[in-house]
Amino acid sequence: MTTQFDLTGDVAVITGAAGDLGRHFARVLGEAGAAIALLGRRAALVAEEAERLRGFGYRAAGFAADVTQAHALVPAFDDVEAELGPITILVNNAGRATTQPALEVEEADWDDVLDTNLKGAWLASREAARRWVRAKRPGNIVNIASILGLRVASQTLPYAVSKAGLVQMTKALSLEWARHQIRVNALAPGYVMTALNQDFFSTEAGAALIKRIPQRRLGRLEDLDGPLLLLASRASAYMTGTVLTVDGGHLNSGL
Repeated sequence: MTTQFDLTGDVAVITGAAGDLGRHFARVLGEAGAAIALLGRRAALVAEEAERLRGFGYRAAGFAADVTQAHALVPAFDDVEAELGPITILVNNAGRATTQPALEVEEADWDDVLDTNLKGAWLASREAARRWVRAKRPGNIVNIASILGLRVASQTLPYAVSKAGLVQMTKALSLEWARHQIRVNALAPGYVMTALNQDFFSTEAGAALIKRIPQRRLGRLEDLDGPLLLLASRASAYMTGTVLTVDGGHLNSGL
């Protein structure tokens, strides 16, 4: 690994760290040398994952926090810094989704998805940025968006709206916070195979979707490793407000 991608000395907070993507991102950043703070609503799961990471020789700790509650983030970030040191990287990965026709979306469904995917990312970003500005230190935020923030698909209304908002938030914050040496970029994956969606992609509808991806395959978690490291590291020092798509060409297919 070149020194540009070396995260030794960094402390990375990953929200939604109990899910497939969060756990994978934690291992990638830990392998690059960062100390990892795993944030999630389920205390037992983030503690278990932190223990597993420590078994690989990484510095890691789990912290229970609900990103939709501003009052919960202040003590959580205090605990991270007390145990691991000053935060330098924030990966806004916490996410929720619902799949149903727009006419059937209930207010509670809408609030659940928008609060987690968009409001939660905003609150975590604001808390991190306040600390960096107060300490006059640079910072780096990576928002986990989606190609559905840049295009639409049926029956994904709250999710697509939340990710579109996250894309615009990435650009708006990058503009405002550049003067403070805070970079804000977004990673926008296409369809990636996880434990949660593997059953769907084994169906006829799932197979039809895969055929619409130009590379004719789903993404693998490891396909996100390089793009994540790019945005999280000094290799992207002159990048801010960027939305990096990793989708096998799906966004350009028009399908």
